[in-house]
Amino acid sequence: MILASQSPRRIELMREAGYDIQIIPADIDETPRAGESPFELVERLACAKAAAIAALPLAASQIVVAADTIVAIDNKKLGKPHDTNEACAMLRDLSGRTHQVATGVCIISGDTRRSFVEVTDVTFYELSNAEIEAYVASGEPMDKAGAYGIQGVGGRMLVRAINGDFYNVVGLPIARVKRALDAL
Repeated sequence: MILASQSPRRIELMREAGYDIQIIPADIDETPRAGESPFELVERLACAKAAAIAALPLAASQIVVAADTIVAIDNKKLGKPHDTNEACAMLRDLSGRTHQVATGVCIISGDTRRSFVEVTDVTFYELSNAEIEAYVASGEPMDKAGAYGIQGVGGRMLVRAINGDFYNVVGLPIARVKRALDAL
């Protein structure tokens, strides 16, 4: 099986689920299309990644799994912050509100292609500027979409409630991926 991702969290989740995976990251254009919702975007990107890897000769007899995860609020995508100011701005936007984490997954095996989007609602506590600045100073938010990691300090400090798959917020809805793989 090939995982079209370099995400340490996805790699770890696939291996913990017992899959023997080869890692081959896909290099695709991730530019959003005009009028494309964040949820449409993640599914399209996951499918483009899977298709790019499935087209390689070494993938001919392999199952290819690809995923893309975003954080969205008010139908706006929040990527990884470029600097601490952007991280603080994202966290202020999420403070006291519910946002969505969406992961698009695409699985290709031969001529069979399955894709889906898993969406999880995450609600943050109301955060003070001091809390936001302390969390950003920890460095944790700098490589994470939406400027937080639920599996780290962010999950213990920022998150009031979660409605949906916790592992989706980590980066891969592994139980749903397993069911999709089993259905192949």
